[in-house]
Amino acid sequence: MIAVPPAAVDLAKRFEGFHRVPKHDATRAHPYICPAGYWTIGYGRLCDPQHPPISKDEAERYLATDLLTALNATLRYCPVLASESSGRLAAIVDFTFNLGAGRLQTSTLRRRINQRDWGASAQELSRWIYGGGKVLPGLVTRRKAEAALII
Repeated sequence: MIAVPPAAVDLAKRFEGFHRVPKHDATRAHPYICPAGYWTIGYGRLCDPQHPPISKDEAERYLATDLLTALNATLRYCPVLASESSGRLAAIVDFTFNLGAGRLQTSTLRRRINQRDWGASAQELSRWIYGGGKVLPGLVTRRKAEAALII
């Protein structure tokens, strides 16, 4: 069984961050609307706006579960990654975690990965920088970090 690559955990934490805490409750994360317009909590977990605040430990558990789900979907749609470097796998696990398995399943990125065309895969990543219909600088930076692991 393949484990979630540590680089995928690092990417998720780097770009999601556990930083959505009000000043009056600095130890817990509260639901917030992400730049793409979705209610989120902890390290990028989708949630209901009424979700109760969570501790950093709870956020870590959610993240571990969500990354395992992303890993399984990534390997289902891109089985070639099982025999590639952990960096390549980490990049696409992070992509899947961030955007969802459905986006990977229907993407040209998936096709390029399964063709082992790493240059084209990196280029495809650079197309996924929109949230709520506009370019999000955080997604530009995230896709660059993922692309660096692909090549």
